[in-house]
Amino acid sequence: MTIQEIKKAYNRIIGSLDARELKNAFDSLQSLIAGSREYFFQDKVLELQETYKYMLRYRGEGAKDPMQEQIYKNLLISAYEITDNIKNRLLTVDSPSNYYSHRRIQQSRPDVSFEQLYTDLYTSYDIGNEVQYETTLAQLFNKIWTSDTFTTQDTASVKKVLDDDILPDTAGSQVVSALLLGLQFTFDKEKMKLLFDAASLSNEEIRIRALICLLVILYLYQNRTPLYKDIENRLDLLAEKPGFTNDVRTIILRFILARETEKITRRLQDEIIPEMMKLSPKISRKINLNEINPEQLGDEMNPEWQDLISDSSLGKKMEEFSELQQEGADVIHSTFIHLKSFPFFREISNWFLPFTSDHSIFSNAFRQGSHEKQMLDSMAGAGFMCNSDKYSLYFSMMQLPEQHRKMMMGQFDSQASEMLQQSQEELITKRGKFEIIAGQYIQDLYRFYKLYPSHLDFEDIFSLPLDFHNLKLVSPYLSDEESLTTIAEYYLRKNYFQDALVIYNHLAKTNKEEEVLFQKIGYCKQMLGDIKGALAAYLHADLLNSKSKWVIRKIAGCYRTLKMPEEALTYYHRYEQLNPDNLSVQISIGHCHLELKEYNEALKYYFKVDYLDNKSNKAWRPIAWCSFLTGKYDQAKNYYNKILENNPNMQDYLNAGHTEWALQNLKEAIHYYTQAIQSASGDFYKFQDQFTQDIPDLIVAGIEEAEVPLMLDQLRYSLENSL
Repeated sequence: MTIQEIKKAYNRIIGSLDARELKNAFDSLQSLIAGSREYFFQDKVLELQETYKYMLRYRGEGAKDPMQEQIYKNLLISAYEITDNIKNRLLTVDSPSNYYSHRRIQQSRPDVSFEQLYTDLYTSYDIGNEVQYETTLAQLFNKIWTSDTFTTQDTASVKKVLDDDILPDTAGSQVVSALLLGLQFTFDKEKMKLLFDAASLSNEEIRIRALICLLVILYLYQNRTPLYKDIENRLDLLAEKPGFTNDVRTIILRFILARETEKITRRLQDEIIPEMMKLSPKISRKINLNEINPEQLGDEMNPEWQDLISDSSLGKKMEEFSELQQEGADVIHSTFIHLKSFPFFREISNWFLPFTSDHSIFSNAFRQGSHEKQMLDSMAGAGFMCNSDKYSLYFSMMQLPEQHRKMMMGQFDSQASEMLQQSQEELITKRGKFEIIAGQYIQDLYRFYKLYPSHLDFEDIFSLPLDFHNLKLVSPYLSDEESLTTIAEYYLRKNYFQDALVIYNHLAKTNKEEEVLFQKIGYCKQMLGDIKGALAAYLHADLLNSKSKWVIRKIAGCYRTLKMPEEALTYYHRYEQLNPDNLSVQISIGHCHLELKEYNEALKYYFKVDYLDNKSNKAWRPIAWCSFLTGKYDQAKNYYNKILENNPNMQDYLNAGHTEWALQNLKEAIHYYTQAIQSASGDFYKFQDQFTQDIPDLIVAGIEEAEVPLMLDQLRYSLENSL
């Protein structure tokens, strides 16, 4: 079988097991065994099938078996495990993927037990051999990641690393990340137990990372983990710790925020940086760099320069990005995209390594007590940058010529260090230590799954919804109204309307009298294009509070979108009573009358808007068109003349032509029609499509139907002559 055939068969079997279609799974397993000639598993599959048939036969006879549920779960568990074992056995032979390549490398080397690796790790750290410690830690990472399912002894040995308080937190942190990668490829209950152990530790760095990894694995195996009662029990035990619900809630919000990273990166590359480049010459002219005498420079900046930025759209975007950064969004991802090619990042474990100034890569270039050492220690504590980026920043600095590097680092004095320390303290006060560590680790994960050279060999967890609050095992701990509302509000604020709607609909089942809840349901549905659903929710909210102007206007807007202007008018008039000076609503009322062909009534409202808002021209077009439809051609002409002097579009020229034709000014009509075609980039068919839609109105205006094709042909000839 080819690698693709193996993967396809594996996915088909897992899909059947997830759907609890056990017979289909057994049939597909038999086919996979026959196709791959892995007859080692044949007897076990046949045994499972016989047990399943016996269970079904016993059930069909109406017998009550208290063990039936557990037998069924055990069958599913065994089927999952056999499927995983066959896949790994087949793909380890010659799959080119990163994971199986590392498995082959591990298998080709002399086997070193987890117990021995722990001993080596402890010894190298105890004697201060940093290089040996890091080498052993990388070995441990790779062995955990690529190992088969753990034995009881394996679990006990790795647990020693987690429980060792003498080892630095880099050890436990790397164990946790290795468990995540290993579990992502093959489910292992023993590795899950280790994650639970790590998530119960007092060490914050390890505990928070483990909790994040646990949630990811529970999500990836959401159809499998509920089969294990001990996993459910361990989760119950973990949930008893103070702050568990709040911690999980914080992680969920951080993953939602991670969705914004690609948007932020695109905006930086497509909007911010190009605008900065465009603004740069203007600033240079304001500053007049060529005429500046350094001796005459004061310490004050010209406020005009700041105004130049503040008054531009760039200033508003920069302010928005500053707010995102304060919130914890990953606004610097784009800066480090191209700084992950250093040799350090060839070792997969280094993508997850907590930043430490004690790493051996710093030993040659940095001395104890130097400015460089001081800067590294400050970087280690900086909460606004993830660990991976801190290493990237260091390697980037090392690319500078030595003289420039020393000059830059020499300027990093104690005052700068104190400023960084103060910034870190403010960050901890604002967000809390848990959120900072969680945010950094999630950003480290993001960089690995997006930027690691072989990242395509890994399922990108950030391409998944990761709605942990909907997981069967996790949802009981987030079922309180505060948690669900907090998550839904965050989804809503970030414009993830479908995710927010799921939660709001759930909350609405027990909160049928909460008007704001139905307002938000309506808004989410409206933004998702479900106008009828939105209208129903808004109407329910209106029943609960008939004085909400926002809801009344939304209802009116939905009716208009659904081509129900008469119903829309009812609600616009209700809004008008509450806020008679809102010109936007006045013009909407005019539009409703226009759609109802009540042109004279529409004109009343359009003229009212034009009178009260004489600085704007937004009522001109509807006034002109209604004037045309009511036979007030001179009035229509007057308004179209004003419109054509203010950035006219194709429709304006077309309507002006109609007006001139109705006034029997054929020459002017042809002139405006020609300009309409030109404004459509010479696309006659686009013009003709719009023109044809207006033929009924032209006939009402007194144009003979027989004249229409003549006018169109005359325009065709006119266009030919102009070429």
